Amino acid sequence: MPGGAEGRDVRPEFSEKFQKDFETLLKWRRDVRRFKQAPLPKGVLDHLLHLADLAPSVGNSQPWRIVVVDSAEARAGIIESFEAENEEAAKTYSDDKALTYRQLKLAGLKEAPVHLAIFCDDDPEQGHGLGRLTMPETLAYSTVSMIHTFWLAARAEGIGVGWVSILDPDAVTKALQVDAGWRLVAYLCVGYPEEEHVDPELERARWQARTPLASRIIHR
Repeated sequence: MPGGAEGRDVRPEFSEKFQKDFETLLKWRRDVRRFKQAPLPKGVLDHLLHLADLAPSVGNSQPWRIVVVDSAEARAGIIESFEAENEEAAKTYSDDKALTYRQLKLAGLKEAPVHLAIFCDDDPEQGHGLGRLTMPETLAYSTVSMIHTFWLAARAEGIGVGWVSILDPDAVTKALQVDAGWRLVAYLCVGYPEEEHVDPELERARWQARTPLASRIIHR
């Protein structure tokens, strides 16, 4: 409800059901690597990006720069970078771990109908530098906040997102011909999941289980 009696916005009341549904959404927000090739309905991607743009940012700078990668040529360049970097990553493991690594599906680049390259402008005019003099990395953190907002919005509509980090940022920047001053933060595959799982894929593959939160909280 916009605007109270004195011109202030009225705080919404989130029901207990909504709170439980939100917890469920967080549990089902999983990194998806297996996609159906069916395209998203018209207007859905724009809607999700508008929701993502509501994310907070340091100095209200909105430093994220979003490239929708549609061309076959650009996608081929991304896939080439992934395959090269994935092979190099595999060589860092040995024995059973190396075998397990090579069996992991770590990207849905060839199947996902939507590819998004998310960059951060490291020196945006917007925001006038507020809040980032001592911690300029907050621009990238803000961009990650936008990505997570997009991820939750997509999952709420049954759409999956996969974050591909096994890429050479310079190769991606070159393939997409973007401003050299932009820094690659994420490359996202987006589409309807081929499978639905509430547990992380890396747990199912016995690569790494989640650990208790208490082991990562320190009191001083």
